[in-house]
Amino acid sequence: MHSGQGAVGSLALLVVVLVTDAWVFVDARRRSQEGRTVVASVGSRDLETPNQWFVACLVLWVLFFPMYLLARSQ
Repeated sequence: MHSGQGAVGSLALLVVVLVTDAWVFVDARRRSQEGRTVVASVGSRDLETPNQWFVACLVLWVLFFPMYLLARSQ
């Protein structure tokens, strides 16, 4: 029974990550079109396009999703 619960939990987490990634892309694109680009720096690299934010969140969601929320609020 535990493996079934683990699979459901993993699937739920995957859905949450994909839905929030899609929201990041849509929100970043809307803000960019309004002239309010969301920008954050990671080392010498800047995250500023909706595509960059989407891929960053997709690859390392636990780091970049909170970073997007912080950058967005500034």
